[in-house]
Amino acid sequence: MRKMTVLMFSALAAATFAAAPASAHSSCFKKYSMGQSLTEDTAKFQADEALLQATDWGVWAVWMTGAGTPGYSFSPRKYHCSEDGMTWTCHAQATFCKL
Repeated sequence: MRKMTVLMFSALAAATFAAAPASAHSSCFKKYSMGQSLTEDTAKFQADEALLQATDWGVWAVWMTGAGTPGYSFSPRKYHCSEDGMTWTCHAQATFCKL
């Protein structure tokens, strides 16, 4: 039950932390997200997924196949991760630029 609660919280938090474009006139914008898992690497992966899902579900689907992020540059992410007992939480930030 706890694992399901953690996963549900992660999905809700990812949607909550997704930011809108910084400016309607700018082709670049920042996004923020959070991932939570039992390992740090998986929490980072979930945060990356949330960044892409908040930007474009189609781009996320292509990225999941390993074919990159068509139409966007996806900057190196900045993470802030912490461990609380058995759970890792990672907050991520990235800058996207529409190509």
